Amino acid sequence: MALTQRDLEELEANAEHVAPFVVERPQRQPVHTVYVPADKFSAETPGEWATAARTLVRDHGRPPFPDDIVELVLAKLVLEPIEDLRVDFEDGYGTRPDEEEDAHAAAAGAALREYRPPFFGLRVKSLEPATVLRAARTLDAFLGALGPPPAGLRITFPKAGSAAYADAAVLLCRQLEHAHGLDEGRLRFELQVETPQAILGPDGRCPLPEMIARAHGRLTGLHYGTYDYSAAMGVAAGYQSLEHPVADHAKAVMQVAAAGTGVAVSDGSTNVIPDGATDDVHRAWALHARLVRRSLERGIYQGWDLHPGHLVTRWGATFEFYRDGVEAATLRLGHYLGRRVRGHLDEPATARAMAAFLLRGLYCGALQPGDVRHPIEVLEAL
Repeated sequence: MALTQRDLEELEANAEHVAPFVVERPQRQPVHTVYVPADKFSAETPGEWATAARTLVRDHGRPPFPDDIVELVLAKLVLEPIEDLRVDFEDGYGTRPDEEEDAHAAAAGAALREYRPPFFGLRVKSLEPATVLRAARTLDAFLGALGPPPAGLRITFPKAGSAAYADAAVLLCRQLEHAHGLDEGRLRFELQVETPQAILGPDGRCPLPEMIARAHGRLTGLHYGTYDYSAAMGVAAGYQSLEHPVADHAKAVMQVAAAGTGVAVSDGSTNVIPDGATDDVHRAWALHARLVRRSLERGIYQGWDLHPGHLVTRWGATFEFYRDGVEAATLRLGHYLGRRVRGHLDEPATARAMAAFLLRGLYCGALQPGDVRHPIEVLEAL
């Protein structure tokens, strides 16, 4: 029996309520965010970090990567050691007299007028009642010294625990835009997932999708807070880690909530730093390299770095990840584009994932156009 015209009209009307399938277009995402306490930050900080990282390699020997990867790392430490920098006014800074924090906020804004990595910004104190006015005051002083903010500016709001937190972040951004003569929507922000309530609310639902919706396009990223979250879950200090099961669960929920929204997910940090004797440095490097690679393999392409020595293994593990996979991804994508079946029956979604992989490798410098053998325009169009 054939469908009637009424059947077809009813089907079409019902389809209006079906959410469309969302395809995220690839865009540059920094591979890391470097956190520097505000009282220790200046325009010279990135160069000082790069020098300290190269000195570690000089004094303690080559890190655990092939020679060609090490050479790429050393070159990156000269050209662009930091892709995303965050001046920290929260846990890494502490509570100080208002006049002192005002001065540091203005100094950070002035310094970032001179030095601007592709992405940068500051982390202020929480928007909870006890600290919201201090957060607003810090941002106001920072923006006043910075001047017109470029597209790469990011504000990090910590300890987001409910959808109402996103409302507060949007309100503060709008107030600051009005006060500083900025266009509506100019200020964008990240939310840190540091509490279990951000993963599972009191009503039994995850509040992250609502946070994303109520940010009205201003939210750029969800960042996992390793140690606050682990401590809130009762994990003993010696076992708090990016690879603990409670961390994996939280980050998996974050990935599901952010999928298809254009909001990036970032891993947190390790507090094990490459310092001291050579054996200690190499143990810390090996741990950090493994954690970075682990995150990349799980589809999380960004993490936090808290020490200059972490730059060595951040770049080494990232470059190795993309260079290990470039040949297979390029070959399979070529077969897909040429409609040839060679070992895999790849679907459009997988082709887009391979194109995104290659673009990420190109954006961070792990790959060069000659490594890929597909025009960038083709990759971006998939």
